Amino acid sequence: MVNVQEQKVLLEVQNLKQYFSVKREKLLQPKLSVKAVDDISFTLCEGETLSIVGESGCGKSTTGRAILRLDEPTAGKVVYNGKNILDLSKKDLRTLRGELQVIFQDPFASLNPRQTIQQILSEAMSIQNSVQKELRKDRMRELMHLVGLPEEALSRHPHEFSGGQRQRIGIARALAVNPKLIICDEAVSALDVSIQAQILNLLKRLQRQLNLTFLFISHDLSVVRHISDRVMVMYLGKVVEIAPKHALFNQPTHPYTRALLSSIPVPNPKVQKERILLSGDVPSPINPPSGCRFHTRCPFATELCSSKEPETVEVQNGHHVACHYANDFFSA
Repeated sequence: MVNVQEQKVLLEVQNLKQYFSVKREKLLQPKLSVKAVDDISFTLCEGETLSIVGESGCGKSTTGRAILRLDEPTAGKVVYNGKNILDLSKKDLRTLRGELQVIFQDPFASLNPRQTIQQILSEAMSIQNSVQKELRKDRMRELMHLVGLPEEALSRHPHEFSGGQRQRIGIARALAVNPKLIICDEAVSALDVSIQAQILNLLKRLQRQLNLTFLFISHDLSVVRHISDRVMVMYLGKVVEIAPKHALFNQPTHPYTRALLSSIPVPNPKVQKERILLSGDVPSPINPPSGCRFHTRCPFATELCSSKEPETVEVQNGHHVACHYANDFFSA
């Protein structure tokens, strides 16, 4: 496990906001926005895996897209290796993107079906000019070896591979430009469980071998527990808890985190596990609740929770919680 205090901070996100305008149905209707990501901050250290978890619609994938500027953020700072990505020109951003890569959820949709694997990998190297032209074939053979595919795969098309093999090709494409940070956006959720384990082990091996840094976005807490160094929990565009993996799974503090972890199935019929069931639905991100956004579903909510937004407090070294009663819940 990476010791965050001893590592260099590679990525620092400060007060990031990502709002999307909603089309008005009437001419005089007030302008509305979906607050997909609303004022979040966190750091990511070199060689670390930070996982982002939460329900669908909480802002996990939008955070990843905003960091890469696939969507232009509404406000905030994204400082990578000392440079604010949001201030870069298109030319400088294109150069920097060689160090920032992404692995998408659907390995079939993210690969050009008309190109061979050799063309897909060569295109990435050509755009970033990461490898000299005469050395690209050797580099492609090396990439195939790294991800566990035969060299003959280079002459084939994406449809000729299984889902797991296609995701290996997606990983090879990300590695083709020698990145330092890779954002894994639900990178294993479309795969069978046995294949998920293979891909996760491959990512961990590549991380050790190539000194990679991962921002791992997932809704599967079992997967997150296997691959993470730290875990960040999001709810309705906000960060509610962030902590080292073992601290979060062994002593979850925020009521929402506790509810999430209680939903993990236990593969033993003799073990009785208490399940925390939340009432109501997730509120609309167009008009989020005042105060703590979780108070409409929280079984411990008080009047303070509905009127004042909680500050993030550190309940233990590296364990931060956005809750008015964080210290009470942590010691309970």
